[in-house]
Amino acid sequence: MFSHIHVLKLQLKVVAATSFIGTNPLTFFNFWSFFCSKAIEQAEERQKEQTLNLFLHDIGGTMSSDLSDYKIIKEGEAEILMHAKNEVFYNKTQVNNRDISIAVLRTFISKRKQEHEAYLSKRTKGAQKASEKDDSSELVMEEVPDTTAPEDHKSNGQCKVEEEASPEERCGTVEEDSIKVTEECSTTEGQINLSEGKGKKELKPPRILEALSASGLRSLRYAREIEGIGLVVAVDNDKASVEACKRNIKFNGSVAVSKVESHFADARVYMLTNPKEFDVVDLDPYGSPSVFLDSAVQSVVDGGMLMCTATDMAVLCGGNGEVCYSKYGSYPLRGKYCHEMALRIVLACIESHANRYKRYIVPVLSVQMDFYLRVFVRVYTSASAMKNTPLKLSYVYQCTGCDSFHLQPIGRTISKNTSVRYLPGFGPVVPQECSNCGKKFNMGGPIWSAPIHDQEWVAAILADVKSMKDRYPAYDRISAVLTTISEELPDVPLFLSLHNLCATLKCTSPSAIMFRSAVINAGYRISGTHVNPLGLKSDAPMDVIWDIMRCWVKNHPVKPQPADLPGSIILAKEPVLQANFARAVASLSKAQAKKVARFLPNPERHWGPKLRAGRQITSKHVSLLGPEAINGALNQEDEEEPKSKKPRTEDSLTS
Repeated sequence: MFSHIHVLKLQLKVVAATSFIGTNPLTFFNFWSFFCSKAIEQAEERQKEQTLNLFLHDIGGTMSSDLSDYKIIKEGEAEILMHAKNEVFYNKTQVNNRDISIAVLRTFISKRKQEHEAYLSKRTKGAQKASEKDDSSELVMEEVPDTTAPEDHKSNGQCKVEEEASPEERCGTVEEDSIKVTEECSTTEGQINLSEGKGKKELKPPRILEALSASGLRSLRYAREIEGIGLVVAVDNDKASVEACKRNIKFNGSVAVSKVESHFADARVYMLTNPKEFDVVDLDPYGSPSVFLDSAVQSVVDGGMLMCTATDMAVLCGGNGEVCYSKYGSYPLRGKYCHEMALRIVLACIESHANRYKRYIVPVLSVQMDFYLRVFVRVYTSASAMKNTPLKLSYVYQCTGCDSFHLQPIGRTISKNTSVRYLPGFGPVVPQECSNCGKKFNMGGPIWSAPIHDQEWVAAILADVKSMKDRYPAYDRISAVLTTISEELPDVPLFLSLHNLCATLKCTSPSAIMFRSAVINAGYRISGTHVNPLGLKSDAPMDVIWDIMRCWVKNHPVKPQPADLPGSIILAKEPVLQANFARAVASLSKAQAKKVARFLPNPERHWGPKLRAGRQITSKHVSLLGPEAINGALNQEDEEEPKSKKPRTEDSLTS
């Protein structure tokens, strides 16, 4: 086949060369060039089809059914074989999840390289300063005879042991404060240790663990689309999934075979038996990730990345508060901000598991989209930094009448000179009854109240996505989400809903621009949120928010309401702040001013969760899969009836 293509290409070159010889060979040249190009395309298609058939023939012996039952699914640069039955889990909707994970990984590899270079340069400067001090000390030693040689040898030996046993030499991390070059070390020993350190500090390609691989599509995309990946380990405890993953690895060629490994194991046991082995750990379970978090935070190297997905949004958003508390250690509240609260509950849970091993997390990106949430955190080890965890967690008080919310920090600090004392937080932050409407409070949490994004990371990820838009199948969606996240206020937990405020007061709603302008003119900040297109994040206290709404209602009166309603109690008070609704310059974000799409509709119907692998598809799943998929699955089951259930024929009776 290859020789046939080669001959056709040579013929095409000959025809192109002879076109300059004749007087008017244009017609002849066009005919032959068209003919040869078409022949080459057909030959290449036949070659690809032949390669596919050979591959299917080789693995056909290991398949439990006919080859015609498999179809090829392509996403990005990876292709997988999926069975028509629901044997191995696959959800097309998660293309957004996989795309944004690839974008974060590309940025992580770049940041990791920059941090390593900065660490090496700092270490080199430290060694140079130490050698200069040693040279000056040697000059003094030459003038004054030394009578304490044994003690000097002892100090040098101690220095050498300290450098050899440092955490950086053992773990290969990139923390800057762990290397300390002391003045007692001699020049020669400092040079030897530095050269040994350089050999040990070579930045190796990152190793990635996908703890729940299923078909292996995510691992294959990581290996084929991200440059600089060392190894991707795909783990699953389902034999059908492991077989499918190995089959797909072979199907994707030599690059996938050299970079992706599939293992049949329990993800929790595998991570526990490989502590601090992986630069990136990816958790994408069907449901809650809570049972995997304890082992996951132990399997990540210092400064590594933990990527975690949770699809049990009904539990996290307050549908079953007691179940959420048992899984994540936090009680959710059913407010308009429930999806962001779900993100902060998961972050608080990861931090809690990390603290048990003197580790802590730094979130770089937290996303809620479609029917799930996805958090990206870096994991570090430090017993002293771990003490700041109570400062990052808060309880939430939500009024049952007007939905006003207030945060109660768990801890606080007192600084005196260079010492810091860690104390419990002051409380309560709210009275027994709401000061606005007089109703009681519900208490939820604890939640992560520190920033959930690193805006520097978000800007770098967004720039990378825009520069490689052709390599992201879900570019429109993830770029819209990242754009909205880049404009969020990073230090403001949770958000308000303008429509919810107006529903409490039974009034018409001001435009978002007018409300934003009133908050800005009052001297506070305000932004949107990627979680809800109607959500508004602001550092203005709830008293200011209700004063703005009182001023709005004065200009737009409402119908008389019963006096005991929360809205009536709020409007009965005179506003302390006189709101200014004149349009402010910053009332529109940059994306809004440029009319950049930020909230896109689903690309197709039934864009949501799918059935767990192994479950039989029935007519009750029409809301998840759609009528076409249901009919196709039911028809296939009718065609695949067992032979024992088929009616007897005359031939079978006579035999």
